[in-house]
Amino acid sequence: MFSPGKVITVTLGCVAVACAPKSRRTPDDTLVVLIEVPMKSADPRYAVTSYDLKLSRLVAPGLVAVDTPDQRPRLELAERIEAVDPLTWDAVLLPGVKFSDGTPVTAADVAWTYSTMLAEGSDSLFHKNLTERFTSVEAVDARTARFHLVAPLATFRTDIDLGIMAEHSPPGTVIGAGPYKVESLGAERVILAANPYYHGTPPLTPRVDVRTVRDAAARILMLVGGSADIAQNAIRLDLVDDVARQPRIQVERGPSSILTYLLINNTDPVLADVRVRRAMAMAIDRPAIIAAKLGGRAVAATGLLAPGHWAYEPDVDRWPYDPARARQLLDEAGVRDPDGPGPLPRLRLTYKTSSDQFRVALARVIAAQLGAIGIAVDVRAFEFATFFADIKKGSYQIATMQSSDIGEPDTHYTFFHSSRIPSKANPDGGNRWRYVNPRIDQLTEAGRREIDPQKRLAIYSEVQKIIARDLPIVPLWHEDNIVVANRDVTGYRIAPNARLSGLITAIKQRP
Repeated sequence: MFSPGKVITVTLGCVAVACAPKSRRTPDDTLVVLIEVPMKSADPRYAVTSYDLKLSRLVAPGLVAVDTPDQRPRLELAERIEAVDPLTWDAVLLPGVKFSDGTPVTAADVAWTYSTMLAEGSDSLFHKNLTERFTSVEAVDARTARFHLVAPLATFRTDIDLGIMAEHSPPGTVIGAGPYKVESLGAERVILAANPYYHGTPPLTPRVDVRTVRDAAARILMLVGGSADIAQNAIRLDLVDDVARQPRIQVERGPSSILTYLLINNTDPVLADVRVRRAMAMAIDRPAIIAAKLGGRAVAATGLLAPGHWAYEPDVDRWPYDPARARQLLDEAGVRDPDGPGPLPRLRLTYKTSSDQFRVALARVIAAQLGAIGIAVDVRAFEFATFFADIKKGSYQIATMQSSDIGEPDTHYTFFHSSRIPSKANPDGGNRWRYVNPRIDQLTEAGRREIDPQKRLAIYSEVQKIIARDLPIVPLWHEDNIVVANRDVTGYRIAPNARLSGLITAIKQRP
């Protein structure tokens, strides 16, 4: 079988020792950025992939941005945000803000952007989420956009982290007020140019050339060889140390708001027992996996929220690696070893994962650790679309996934409220482990309505404690954001949600 890891190791030696050019091969005024999945749209209303979202925010930022270390929203296009009454909020635009074509950003543009997503029949992926929150958005005056809510909403400030574009944008074109504008957008390459009308600090590098390179080995060779400048989260963590040893390369790391977790089907007759779920959690040696497979570049997770988040609760039940206690819990749950020290397992489970080679390798390590307490695991890898379809249908026992960036603690509602269990009426519900707890339903409903920050904090503290006790999923780790760049690139700032805002402050020193 073809082994990318071995090929990369051999080729890296060639590049570093004999094949590398003496100087970089990218223009001084351009940052060449490598990604593994194409950017297909800069339109913030129709962002499908995380890379679409990253592109849209460079071109068309929103009223706020949620990219701060503690994941609190910061003002972007808005000067201030005010509650008129529990069902009405005003967002007042900064004075003098302009789109990339020099025209002013107005409240009418804000209202139009949101209205196109709220409209009946809209095919925006944000349509359902927004219609659950807002009834309408209107322009009160040139700078004031008024949002009318379905119900009181504590999450309002983070909910408006959606890009704003000009109403007069031609079809298929995005005119935004971001630091960059799209010069060209192709199937495998996006060229961005600095927006001369940008209201913030102008980008230090005038142009960005984003190239889709699907092959992991090719991305590494381009960075090491000098034909690319920077890649964020595009190098496997188990290869970063090898890449970091190359003389041209620097590696930076930053905390992440993305969670890697073990999904458990809570409707499975055996897995429905919390003692079995706790035993599985205590069978997984997360510190060892982080050290050996992730190069130490991750933080063990206790729940959805990463340490440093404003709502993070550290005082929750934890399930440290303890195989002996895990076996005892299985005994207590009636999942006993049928033949003592013999070869027969206590339990057999199917473990589904995506076909990504690195994720399969991690799944096999976890499967081996579960095997050590008597749970025989059959790891099955699938192309992602098939894998995800099975997860949504509940056609799995255990699986591993990564979340999108988690900034708003209301994600607990999406993940754990019983109304979010996928069904024919709601096939995209986020509670894919089919967890039901009336107290969590009550708390997460209250959390999205409570405006007082301290009361919200108390609500989510209790939510995190209950989830950590019940373990409907096993939180594994928050993998660091990793930036691999040429040594002459300076000033790139890593955001917890891995957006590409660091490109604004990045610049290349002359070799």
